[in-house]
Amino acid sequence: MKNRMILVYIITWLVGLLWLIPFLGVFMTAIRPLDELLNGWWSLKPFNIGFKNFLSAWNHPTAALAQGILNSLKVVIPSTILPLVIATMAGYYLSRYRFPGKRILFVIIIITITLPQQMIAVPVYSMLSKMGLIDSYLGLILLHTAWGIPWITFFMRNFFATLPAEIEEAARIDGASDFAVFFKIVFPLTLPAIGSASVLQFNWVWSDFFLALITIYSPDKLLATQRIPLMRGIYHVDWGLLSAAAIMVMIIPILVFFLLQKYYVKGMIGWAMK
Repeated sequence: MKNRMILVYIITWLVGLLWLIPFLGVFMTAIRPLDELLNGWWSLKPFNIGFKNFLSAWNHPTAALAQGILNSLKVVIPSTILPLVIATMAGYYLSRYRFPGKRILFVIIIITITLPQQMIAVPVYSMLSKMGLIDSYLGLILLHTAWGIPWITFFMRNFFATLPAEIEEAARIDGASDFAVFFKIVFPLTLPAIGSASVLQFNWVWSDFFLALITIYSPDKLLATQRIPLMRGIYHVDWGLLSAAAIMVMIIPILVFFLLQKYYVKGMIGWAMK
C-alpha cells in the first residue's frame, strides 16, 4: 500500500511538472532578449535576464497594458459581484421553497449553462445595439452578469441543499423573518461556497475574449485580453513582448486566487465531503 501511494505521488508530480513546462517556456521567453531564443527557450547559453519586455508591454504605444488592466478591472469587479448577489439568493430560493414552475425554471437554468457563447452572439449584439450599449462597459457587464447567474445559481442551489434546514426552522419558530434567516444564519455558512464561485467567476470574466470582442471596439476602452493580439507586428512577431504581456495578464487572477484561497479550498473540499 505504501509503495502504491509513493507511485501515485511520483506520477502526480510528473504530471504537474509537465503541466508547468508551457508556463516555464512563456516565462523564459519574457525575461530573455530575442537573440537568445533563436535556438529555443530551453537553451541556456547565453543566459541574460531583463525586464525590458514587461516595460514595453506595460507602456505599449498602441495597446498599453496598463490601461487595459484598468479597463478589465472596471468590468470584472461588477461582473463578479452582481451575479454572486443575485444567484446566491436565487439558489437559496430554489433549494428551500416550493413554487409553480420550479422544475421548469431549473431545467431552463441547466439549458442556459450549456449554451455556447457563439450561438447567441448575433442576437446579443442586435439586442445591445438597439439598447445603445455597444462599445460600453455597462453592456459587457450585463452580458457577463447574465452569463454568470445560471451557473452560480446552480452551484449555490446544490450547496444550499447540503445544509441542514433544522437551524433555519428553529429561527423561524423564534420569530425570525426570511431575510433575517438568510443574512444572519445561512449567509455566514455559505462564505466558502461564495469564495469558490467568486474565484471562478472572476477568472472567467477576466480571461474572456469573445464577449469583449463583440461589444468593445474603441481603442481606449479595450480590455487587457484584447490588447495582447494588437502587440503583434505586421511583419514581425516579438514573442518576448507577447509572453511578458501574457504573464502580466495572468498575475491578477492568480493574486485573487491566493487572496480567496482559504474560502475556495473550504468550499470545494467541504462540499465534496458532504
